[in-house]
Amino acid sequence: MIATLAAALADVVAPLMPHLVVAPVVVPLVAAALLLVIGEGRRGLLVAASLAAMTATLAAAIALLAWVDARGATPVIAVYLPANWDVPFGIVLVADRLSALMLAITGVVAVCALVFAVARWQRAGVYFHPLFQLQVMGINGAFLTADLFNLFVFVEVMLTASYALLLHGSGRARVQAGLHYIAVNLAASALFLLGVAMIYGISGTLGMADVAQKLPAIPPHDRGLLYAGAALLGIALLAKAAVWPLNFWLVPAYSAAAAPVAAIFVLLTKVGFYAVLRLWTLFLAPQADSTTRFGADVLVLMGLATVVVAALTMIASRNVRRLAALATMMSAGTLVAVLGFGSAELLGGALYYLLSSTLAVATLFLLADLIERAREKGTGATADEDLVAPPPFAFDEQPVASGVNLDDEEAALIGRPIPIALAFLGLAFIVCVLLIAGLPPLAGFLAKFAMLAVLVDHDGAPASPLGWAVVVVLIVSSLVALLVLARTGIRYFWAPQGRAVPRLAVIECLPIGGLIAGALYITVAAGPMLRYTTAAATHLLDPSAYVQAVAGTKAMPGPTSPSRAPGGGTP
Repeated sequence: MIATLAAALADVVAPLMPHLVVAPVVVPLVAAALLLVIGEGRRGLLVAASLAAMTATLAAAIALLAWVDARGATPVIAVYLPANWDVPFGIVLVADRLSALMLAITGVVAVCALVFAVARWQRAGVYFHPLFQLQVMGINGAFLTADLFNLFVFVEVMLTASYALLLHGSGRARVQAGLHYIAVNLAASALFLLGVAMIYGISGTLGMADVAQKLPAIPPHDRGLLYAGAALLGIALLAKAAVWPLNFWLVPAYSAAAAPVAAIFVLLTKVGFYAVLRLWTLFLAPQADSTTRFGADVLVLMGLATVVVAALTMIASRNVRRLAALATMMSAGTLVAVLGFGSAELLGGALYYLLSSTLAVATLFLLADLIERAREKGTGATADEDLVAPPPFAFDEQPVASGVNLDDEEAALIGRPIPIALAFLGLAFIVCVLLIAGLPPLAGFLAKFAMLAVLVDHDGAPASPLGWAVVVVLIVSSLVALLVLARTGIRYFWAPQGRAVPRLAVIECLPIGGLIAGALYITVAAGPMLRYTTAAATHLLDPSAYVQAVAGTKAMPGPTSPSRAPGGGTP
């Protein structure tokens, strides 16, 4: 049924291709400019325009996802030339299975975070909506670009918006964490440029597909420069992916950010992982004879170290926001560790794990705001005095029926109803725990099981020492996450007595419910999702189709050209 719906949607999208590829970048960019014109004074129109733009961006991402998946195992790659310059001289945007998947998960998280912000956080500072649109525009551009320099540009647009969003709501903690965050990312960006410059000096081009074509012809005496440039680029991207020891900035920044900002920040580390994955498989793929598995063991060891450090830090943490930030770090380490093995089945499980962990951690950041607010005030108020408490939903205590045993405070000993708001928070928290710890029956367990099965028995061969190390670390870290999050749940939901019933806004609960629904959907559709992610991983590890699609795309002829051969896309 899912395949039938995807095929039907692909038929609808076909007339819009390849121009639809640019929509996830253009729509939020135009929306940001429009929101600046609308201004902060017309709040209703501002919110409506922002939500409409983000919904349209999500719709474009889903349409692209259906398009690239329309032919099953056959790779479908859409290439768009925004300036209509021939490859590799102009900007190139490419939508394949991986980039479409990342666009879709970005759209889901962004829409939910924006809806959550509408309740109250949008009022904590100015220009929240334009900055949010620019943040999404930078993330989407990084997923779509096929050019190294434009990857740098989109990442910087993303980071520039994140600097302002991190400070949204002000406060000492946000300013202090923001300064560290900016300093680390500026240093990483400098290394990024150095790495790009070295690769350009060696290959003479910045187009990713063009670089991949020219690298095999690089003479042996220039290989050292190639490795040095790749190492600098890798360090910069691993710092943005929050891999140890380059991730000390993450926990203070993410735990200090406003809840919807922290939720969208979960995607920033995925941009770093995506860039490492894309460039490593294009430039240093297993098919390249002299560069086989360059840096693979380093990726595995750094990923393992990241998971271990995150798990150990979790044990000493009590704050829900910090636990969510550490869960982000654990997810990043897991993804980088399995990348180094170069297995399509393993990488397919990792991409499925990326979806479940992103939804779970984004949900936990939103929940943390509601949980801590209820703990501090008990009425939905918050420590941010400039924010007005939202319209609540809460049910008054039900009258006690006659004949029921009462305690000293005239409350029923048995059959006491659980308030709706508290039940919602508790159930949502349980779902997050199951997803992050990787417990059955949700997608977190299915993803980790898929990865562990490949690690233990890869093509009939026994696991390598590094493979066994990853198996042990993933199992132990999952156990640690379960114990720590269960302890936190007991602390917030079970131990408190006599605390006022939390009062929540419906508009705050809807996005949390939406993210949980997304996690449940990828659990129910685990078979099709794993087939999709495994196909995406297979095409990544054999990038010939990607390279040929980009290299074979021609600029559209002008109105005075003798012929008007079709171009600008690969069916």
